[in-house]
Amino acid sequence: MERNPEHQPAQSEQSNSISESEFSCHCCYDILVNPTTLTCGHNFCRHCLAQWWESSHKNECPECREKWEGFPKTNILLRDATDRLFGEVVNRRKSEIDSNLQISQSLYAFQRYGNNLGRMRKNHRGFFSGVLTALTCVAVVVLVYHWSSGGGEQQEMLSSKAVPLWTAEEVLSWLEQLGPWARPYRETFQQEKVNGRLLVILGEEELNKHPYSIENQAHRQALLVELDRLKTLGVKPPQNLWEYKAANAGKSLFLVYALKRSPRLTIFYLYLFDYTKTFLPLLHTCCPSAQNNDPLLNNRFLNMQLQPSRGQWVEFLVKYCLVPYQLIAEFAWDWLTIHYWTSCFIIVNAMLLSVLEVFAMWKLWRRTTIRSIPLMMWNYWWKVLSQVLAFSLLWPLVPQFVYNCFFYWALYFSPVINIDRMIRQVMLFDRQAR
Repeated sequence: MERNPEHQPAQSEQSNSISESEFSCHCCYDILVNPTTLTCGHNFCRHCLAQWWESSHKNECPECREKWEGFPKTNILLRDATDRLFGEVVNRRKSEIDSNLQISQSLYAFQRYGNNLGRMRKNHRGFFSGVLTALTCVAVVVLVYHWSSGGGEQQEMLSSKAVPLWTAEEVLSWLEQLGPWARPYRETFQQEKVNGRLLVILGEEELNKHPYSIENQAHRQALLVELDRLKTLGVKPPQNLWEYKAANAGKSLFLVYALKRSPRLTIFYLYLFDYTKTFLPLLHTCCPSAQNNDPLLNNRFLNMQLQPSRGQWVEFLVKYCLVPYQLIAEFAWDWLTIHYWTSCFIIVNAMLLSVLEVFAMWKLWRRTTIRSIPLMMWNYWWKVLSQVLAFSLLWPLVPQFVYNCFFYWALYFSPVINIDRMIRQVMLFDRQAR
C-alpha cells in the first residue's frame, strides 16, 4: 500500500520541529533504542547500558556515576515516542544491533544478571523475614516469661528503693552481690539483723570490732567503699544491665544506639562527660591490669576506680582507633556469666559491625574525592548531633512501652539486620571484583 505523499511533508516538518538531542543516548549520542531510564533520571540505549555494565561491573550511571537501585527496565513511554518520531532511524539501528554478535551477548548477560538479581532478592527477603519473625516470637516469649516470673521487678527493686527502707533480707541480698569475698560475713549480718538504717551508720570502727570483726584490711576497705557508694547514691548501684537500664533509662537507650552507629565519638563523649561511672569501667574491662593479690577480693567498683597505667592507655587507644567495636565485644564478654544470651547478641552484632566498617572504609577509599570530604564530614556530624539532641530532648516524653520496644529492638534484632547488610555488601564486593 502506497503512502499518501501529502502526509510526508507534514511528518517531516513535525520531526524537524523536535530536537533530536532530547531523544539521544548519553553514551552513543544517537537516537535512543529501547531507552532505559536510571534512578538518577538519565536515559541510555539498553545495549549501551549493557555494554557499560559488562565492561565496568558497576551499578552506576555512566554519566553522573550515581548508583542505580534494583534492575533498570525499559521506559515504555519513551520507547513508543522515539519509535513514532524517528521510526526509520530506530529500525536501522535495531537491525545493526541484531547483527552484532558482541552487543547481543552483552544484552543477554545483562538480562541474565537482572533475572538472577530478582530471584536472589525474592529468596533473600523470604529467608530473613522468616528469621526475623521467628526471633520476634522467641523474644516476646522470653520477655513475657521474664517479667511474669517477677525477675524484672526483683532486679529493679533495690536500685529504686532508698537504702534506709531496706529490710534485713534485702541487706543480705546486697551483700551477696558484692562477690565471694563478702560471703563469710553474711552470717554475722544475718545474726545481727542489719537492716537499711543500721547499714548506713556502719563505719570502720564498727566493722573492726565485735560482732563484725572484719580483720582483713582489704575486705574492710572494700566494704567501706561500697557503703560510701550507698550513702552517696541513696540506692543500690546497678549491678547488671537491667538495673542500669532501670536507673538510667535515657542514657542506656542513647548508648545502645550511639555505640552501634558512631562508637569512637560515643566513647570520646564518655571520656569527657562520664569518666568515673562509665569510661573507667569500660577501659579496665577491655584492657585489664594485673590481678589483685587477694584472690577472694573481687570488688569491681574498687578495682575499676584506679587510674589506668600507661600500658592500659596504649592498648586502649590502639583498639579505639582501629577496632572500636572490639571494645564493645570485650565489655560484653566480661558480662557473659550474668547476661549470657544478651552478651552473645552484643558480641555477634559487634563482629558484624566491624565487617561492615571494613566495607565502608573500602568504598570510601575507592570513591571519595577531596572535594567531597567536607560535605561527608558535615553530613556525618549533623547526623550524630541530631541523634544526641533527639535522645536528650525527646526520651523523657516517650512512654515506657515505646522505650522498651526501641531498646529491645536495638539490642536483639540489630544482628539480624546487620547480617542482611553484610550479605548485600559481600555480594556487591564480589560483583565489582569480577
